[in-house]
Amino acid sequence: MTISGLPGAGSSTLGKGLADKLKWEYFSGGDFMRAYAIKNGLFDKKVKVHHPATVYGDEFDRKVDYGMRQTLQKEKGKVIDSWLSGFVAQGLTGVLKVLLYCSSDGVRVDRIVNRDKVSVDEAKVHIFDREKQNLSKWSRLYQKEWQEWVGGGKIDFYNPKLYDLTIDTYANDREATLKKVLNKLGYQGGKI
Repeated sequence: MTISGLPGAGSSTLGKGLADKLKWEYFSGGDFMRAYAIKNGLFDKKVKVHHPATVYGDEFDRKVDYGMRQTLQKEKGKVIDSWLSGFVAQGLTGVLKVLLYCSSDGVRVDRIVNRDKVSVDEAKVHIFDREKQNLSKWSRLYQKEWQEWVGGGKIDFYNPKLYDLTIDTYANDREATLKKVLNKLGYQGGKI
């Protein structure tokens, strides 16, 4: 299963909650990339917010994303939380693709302020500048895959048509969001 969502949408909260409830393995693309960037001197670990995808090369980005795709093809019992995990799962059978969004940018900013203990201005830069940089890079990087997996048109990694379930985390709290995904999975009495 994949969970995609922009910063402050709640994808990490949902991913960890699902992994705990289902006893599945949780993988955060953001945490993995942050650890890689710090280890390789691409990002200062003292900075509380995450870095843009532009700090590492295209080939590494593709390797990680294709690694997620292979994992989803071959393994079950995984919750993969990544900005692009729903996109890289296009065309794969048996993979639930969940998109989280928050219809209030102010709430997203507030969530980042509280999570990372940064100022409102820092949170805004973190969210909106990082989104712009990442989406620009990925739109360039995945043009061919967009054509093959989606069939063309304007690249929009968060088009609800690419997902099996979309949830507004402004209108749904964490418990309601978790319940919606469990229902979609057919979870009953501890089993799917």
